[in-house]
Amino acid sequence: MASDPPLNLAKVPLPIDPDSKSEFPVVPIHIVTHASQLPPEFIDPPVDRQVVIGFDCEGIDLCRHGALCVMQLALPNAVYLVDAIEGGELLIQACKPALESTNIMKVIHDCKRDSEALYFQYGIKLNNVFDTQIAYSLIEEEEGRKPSLNDHISFVGLLADPRYCGISYLEKEEVRVLLRQDPEFWTYRPMSEMMIRAAADDVRFLLSIYHSMMERLNKKSSWHLALRSSLYCRCFCINDNDYADWPSLPLLPDDIVAEGYVPEEEILSILNVPPGKMGRVIGRKGASIQSVKESCHAEIIIGGAKGPPDKVFIIGPVKQVFLHQSGALVKSGRRAHSTAEALARASDAAVHVLDAPSSLQSARSGTAARLSFPDRGLTLVKKNHSCSWET
Repeated sequence: MASDPPLNLAKVPLPIDPDSKSEFPVVPIHIVTHASQLPPEFIDPPVDRQVVIGFDCEGIDLCRHGALCVMQLALPNAVYLVDAIEGGELLIQACKPALESTNIMKVIHDCKRDSEALYFQYGIKLNNVFDTQIAYSLIEEEEGRKPSLNDHISFVGLLADPRYCGISYLEKEEVRVLLRQDPEFWTYRPMSEMMIRAAADDVRFLLSIYHSMMERLNKKSSWHLALRSSLYCRCFCINDNDYADWPSLPLLPDDIVAEGYVPEEEILSILNVPPGKMGRVIGRKGASIQSVKESCHAEIIIGGAKGPPDKVFIIGPVKQVFLHQSGALVKSGRRAHSTAEALARASDAAVHVLDAPSSLQSARSGTAARLSFPDRGLTLVKKNHSCSWET
């Protein structure tokens, strides 16, 4: 058994009483450098119930290339800071079964880059995620507010919402300033008090937020949340086998099926942008991409500086991605029939519009399909629940 590093302390809101105005209880913060220091319920979760943990990652401009430095785990009785620098590959690989387990729910705010770093640096496929950013949007819709899928609540904004925490998180901006000044901030060892506090602050409220959100989410929204969280985990993790090695996407629960609810299939579509054309997709000061975002009910994600630089990711219902009359204005002045077409036209990549039910069925049947349009120099490739356009 490795010796335990000195303890720090954090105040954590009790998940069982998120509306309590009393002082938050104090729990220890453990710095983990060896697998033996990980919590038992994380390493060997019980089979008769699901373990729920708060989860986050910190690193150097975290992405497939930006190194993971710290992985945070929040349990009701403690916060664990898993030190990827001191513990190395062996420690992170010890966490892999739990991070891929369906018996452990990982509560995280915006999982995309964390999932990308874990996948490309350690081969970990983050699974069974409750993304609070997605949950927030679904609850807004349930309560009669309909934000765009491209309007995202920040973690600071989520904490400030009185329905969940109602607190300010001024220290977050302080850390952001330090990260801009020194991108190596998370690499220094031993971790400073500020590093420990900042890492713990990013997860210590997540369990309370989770319980508050679960009280508000109905069964249908809960399923949509599980599905979208899974698609977000895959978003930047594109590989040559089209996610074939990833866990299956969540199935619609039997009780919802019994109610006659037939949701539209949601997919992750990947548009390959020709070299040098991404600027035309984005447009002057973001005008082109913004016009498409405002006219559709699908989320459009661009890799940006972290990459991948030549792809646009579209997540949403099939009809919104491929068939919806988006009305987006593009260079030709002609109405775009789909989110994918509007974006591809902006980059001079021709996209055939699937405007017949039979065509859509062909694209969705089985586990894989290819629809080729030689006259347009384009092929729609559909495997499992993801689609991509090949030029």
